[in-house]
Amino acid sequence: MADKLFDQEFVEYVVRAIVNHPDDVRTDRIVDERGVLITLHINPEDMGYVIGRQGQTARAVRTLLKIVGAKENARVNLKIFEPEGSRGPRPRAEGYAGRNDSSASQAPAYHSTADEASVDDLGI
Repeated sequence: MADKLFDQEFVEYVVRAIVNHPDDVRTDRIVDERGVLITLHINPEDMGYVIGRQGQTARAVRTLLKIVGAKENARVNLKIFEPEGSRGPRPRAEGYAGRNDSSASQAPAYHSTADEASVDDLGI
C-alpha cells in the first residue's frame, strides 16, 4: 500500500497551507482490502477553505492524492470529517434570491473591468 509518510503527510501539508487553524489539522489513516482511506479533521471554521467553491478545492486535493497513491499502486481516498450539526444555513449572495424564488430570474451578471484582448490571442 501507499507509504504512510507520504500520502497522509501530503494531505496534512497541503491542507495546513490553506487553512487559518493549521494546528487543528489532523488525519486518520485506515488500510483495508479496498485501499487507503484518509479521514481529514479540521477546525469547523476552515471547512469552507478546504471544500472550496462548489467543492473545487476538495476535488483538487483528492485528485492529487489519487496520483500520489497511483505511484505506489494503491487506491487512496480522502474523507473530510464533518461533525454532527456543523452545517448551518448557507448564506445567500446579496442580490440573488436563488432557484426557488420565482421573482429572481437569474444571478447577477459578471462584469469584467480587465482588458481581455490578450487572453483572446492565446488560442486556447
